[in-house]
Amino acid sequence: MADLDQVLAEIKRGTDEILLESDLLEKLKEGRPLRIKLGADPTAPDIHLGHTVILNKLRAFQELGHEVIFLIGDFTGMVGDPSGKNSTRPPLTREDVLANAETYKEQVFKILDPAKTRIEFNSSWLEPLGAAGMIRLGSKQTVARMMERDDFKKRYASGQAIAIHEFMYPLLQGYDSVALKADVELGGTDQKFNLLMGRELQKAEGQKPQTVIMMPLLVGLDGVKKMSKSAHNYIGVSEPANEMFGKIMSISDDLMWSYFELLSFRPLAEIAQFKEDIANGQNPRDVKIALAKEIIARFHDQEQAEAAHQEFINRFQKGAMPDDIEEMDIAAGEEGIAIANLLKSAGLVGSTSDGMRMVKQGAVKMDGEKLADTRQVFEAGLTAIFQVGKRKFAKITLV
Repeated sequence: MADLDQVLAEIKRGTDEILLESDLLEKLKEGRPLRIKLGADPTAPDIHLGHTVILNKLRAFQELGHEVIFLIGDFTGMVGDPSGKNSTRPPLTREDVLANAETYKEQVFKILDPAKTRIEFNSSWLEPLGAAGMIRLGSKQTVARMMERDDFKKRYASGQAIAIHEFMYPLLQGYDSVALKADVELGGTDQKFNLLMGRELQKAEGQKPQTVIMMPLLVGLDGVKKMSKSAHNYIGVSEPANEMFGKIMSISDDLMWSYFELLSFRPLAEIAQFKEDIANGQNPRDVKIALAKEIIARFHDQEQAEAAHQEFINRFQKGAMPDDIEEMDIAAGEEGIAIANLLKSAGLVGSTSDGMRMVKQGAVKMDGEKLADTRQVFEAGLTAIFQVGKRKFAKITLV
């Protein structure tokens, strides 16, 4: 194993919190491969860059010689994780869960080494529990303890429903750690309650409690909400290279540093040099291009990364796009906002009729692509550069 200080520094890179770091240090000193667990409920078929923040950390553990367990929650996926939700999540069918699980496996191996990854399904031990086992598991915690969860507390205070089965979710996730004898479990900061439940149940079973490593939630393209499909502010790892490139280039210069810290594999010293270069006058766009190419090369290949860069140059830089594009937020409303209203609200046209006319003339572009449908409606969460004619630009985030 590498020098312990270096190992610990690599593990801590980009993390939000480690509980407990002293426990982790003790386990590392044992000199054996640790069992590192990451659970994922296959509730949607696509993995986005927000998911890869934790997958990158899992990959780092693989490179340090530890045993990585990618746990697919085919059983818990049918319950639905209530973390951070203000309403009961609709359970998925068994067929939906299994179909999504197959695409998950395919996508995670774009980051993880298949030869060093152990895939498990938690139905293997949760289904055999049966009714009696579930009752015994439910006896391990109190309603008062469950109500300490922030989302449950808020929902109860506001009179929103909490279904009984939602109380079972943290217990089931915690029991996964018991079944796998996990040494370390990874998760986002919104998973803290569930992750700590694993420690509690392991103690109750006489196991050494797992170390919990929480990773920050990647902010989406809107610069406000965490990246998610429901917020329409995500970059999917299976998206075409050109789309990925354009989306990465659309993030703000400030947000770019968070993406470097959480998504890039570059040495921290190199990222620090980028910041210094920009402070000394380098265009932030050039650094953002380096980030976009690194990420696209990872999920496609270097050739497609270079091609996407060239396509970006052809669409934007040769089109004389200014460096100082005005950025603004525009309210989309619950039903979205029509293109003509969007252009008027942004000050790119004088009236909605002007907006309709410019679309019909082919003079309106979004991220370099012409818009032809005068009835097109855009929903909240979108961030894109809109152009009218040759000289009017605005980077718009719909909220």
